[in-house]
Amino acid sequence: MIAGLEKPTSGRIIIDGRDVTHLPAKERDMAMVFQSYALYPHMDVRKNMSFGLRIKKTPKNEIEARVTEAARILSIEGLLDRKPKELSGGQRQRVAIGRAIVRKPVAFLFDEPLSNLDAKLRVQMRGELASLHDKLAATSIYVTHDQVEAMTLADRIVIMRQGEILQVGAPLEVYEKPRNQFVAGFIGSPTMNFLDARVEGKGNDMQVKNDHFNITVPLALVPRFAKALGREVMLGIRPEHLHDPKSENPIAADQALKMNIEVFEQLGSEVILRGRCGSDLVLATVDSHTTAQLHREFTLRVEIERLHLFDKETQAAGQSQEGQKEGHRGRPHQRRQPQHRSQSGPVRKPARFAAAPGRRTGTAPLRHLPRQDPRGHGGAPTRQRRTVPIAQRCGRCQARALR
Repeated sequence: MIAGLEKPTSGRIIIDGRDVTHLPAKERDMAMVFQSYALYPHMDVRKNMSFGLRIKKTPKNEIEARVTEAARILSIEGLLDRKPKELSGGQRQRVAIGRAIVRKPVAFLFDEPLSNLDAKLRVQMRGELASLHDKLAATSIYVTHDQVEAMTLADRIVIMRQGEILQVGAPLEVYEKPRNQFVAGFIGSPTMNFLDARVEGKGNDMQVKNDHFNITVPLALVPRFAKALGREVMLGIRPEHLHDPKSENPIAADQALKMNIEVFEQLGSEVILRGRCGSDLVLATVDSHTTAQLHREFTLRVEIERLHLFDKETQAAGQSQEGQKEGHRGRPHQRRQPQHRSQSGPVRKPARFAAAPGRRTGTAPLRHLPRQDPRGHGGAPTRQRRTVPIAQRCGRCQARALR
């Protein structure tokens, strides 16, 4: 919808203070980088990067200046005369980004641009994208399923699930204060541990417990945990907040969590312990010189100040079902019917913006690919067909409709 490839059912789209809701894509001054590189195989790098400018009949000297500058920024000056088949995956992605840069758009749209690269190259390109943003100082909207990309690239993150926005915030804010269980489990690697528990106690003396642990709630968290007093809850603990006691003094019983270790993942700088506390799966990130042993019970110290609490029914963070007043940001997913009215008001444009959906089930960006040979492998002509995913669903089977 931002790019102009889909029509919104309600609301307005404002870019740089301009309402573009009903403008065609070509008039929105946006540049999009697709998951597939979408390079023209018969053109060299120079012609691929300048294609959009040539279509707009930009003067030749200006085209050459823009292509040269973009190539310098992306360090591909020596590749301008090569064809896409002569380039590596990372080089092709740089060319696709360069094609967007030469347009000098008001904003960039990135649709999972690193997902086709191998792990090592993905890390390298992630750093290059961050550096590129600092050089261009342009707003970027980055769609990804990789929470590491979202955390490292974004100034603000939008967590989406099935078309609903669950939380918007700075990376550290989303990590430390997730609004619900889905956000807590999506952000962070390894993922957060969730344990069935019950909140009991009186006054400031409060515990969160089950048959396998009894953890004292610190005073700072008592007001939030008090809302769930006497209720069944989900206790959230991140793996990095479970510590190997090593030579420390004996762990206090109200800060201890015992687990039976089933998997021991040695990563060199750290070890990921995977095991069970009762029937609940538990992950812990500890020092590589831990004394933990495979198939043995091991006691970990819980960093009680970093506990998270989630309502078992609503999955909302730190509040009971009756106390929930956060709107859709704190509730589990419920698809709302569109309201046909405009929402006015200024829109603040962030410097960099990453959307990290857990699972997209609505619309998908239309990918404009270069025209290919309409003949199949056997030489027989085949009819080209462009399939456009749209936001239509069959009410009976919930299958995506294609037009």
